[in-house]
Amino acid sequence: MTESPASVRLPEPSPPDRAALDALCEFIATHKRLFVLTGAGVSVESGIPGYRDLNGNWMRAQPIQWQAFRDSEQARRRYWARSMVGWPMLDKARPNAAHDALARLGTAGRIARLVTQNVDGLHQRAGSADVVELHGSIDDVLCLDCGSRYARAEVQTWLVRDNPDLADVSAAASADGDAHLEWDALDVFRVPACPHCGGMLKPDVVFFGENVPRERVQAASEALEAADAMLVVGSSLMVFSGYRFCLWAEKAGTPIAAINIGVTRADALLSLKVQAPCGEALADAAARLAPLVSYR
Repeated sequence: MTESPASVRLPEPSPPDRAALDALCEFIATHKRLFVLTGAGVSVESGIPGYRDLNGNWMRAQPIQWQAFRDSEQARRRYWARSMVGWPMLDKARPNAAHDALARLGTAGRIARLVTQNVDGLHQRAGSADVVELHGSIDDVLCLDCGSRYARAEVQTWLVRDNPDLADVSAAASADGDAHLEWDALDVFRVPACPHCGGMLKPDVVFFGENVPRERVQAASEALEAADAMLVVGSSLMVFSGYRFCLWAEKAGTPIAAINIGVTRADALLSLKVQAPCGEALADAAARLAPLVSYR
């Protein structure tokens, strides 16, 4: 992932007005094959904190960098300790109104492809099919040496077994299964290793400093070409892995709408922007498009 420069500070957004929700409903009704790109703002209503504030700035220290995870045992200890404490919250999270509305739109054939920057799997739990997970899935853990794969839930049992002093510790949740944990005994924390070969384990997600796998970008770009409009949901687009699709859409003359509270990197490219909670806006649109969108 590559981050953009800091954005300009803007005032707090006003509550969404009916005109904006009307325009969103018309946008979805008019464009029958949407390319949908979602970000962390979609999952906030499921209790998963986001990364950024209304101005697109970090709300905490940057997530771990790939190079630090790869090269530093201490960085891996810190990552896995925080993940051990934070992952149960992510595991218990359930889809919200935004996930459900997008699943209904997909079932009704209104979405050309749903592409997400999230790693929480909530779109699939809500019933969305054929989702492109640009940044991977936190539910899977990969051995970087032998390629073996493990369920994150299984790795959690190893972490709890090997680090009993952290088993009952609680900390404020952060994005993507992280936690705001500063632990004095980090030097004795036992990092999980591959049971098959003893190799380094990493969640199967794209860390900052890594590249999104080419095949995922290709699948998403082909879907964008087949779509008649793009809808961004809950993303500030501050990382290039998502923002590039807006650039490609703009170049192709494909209209872009966004539902996002606060600034986005693509504000100048948008045909429509709705500053409202994702669940509220999408549930409203899906309800008003009920003849077109079958409820399950």
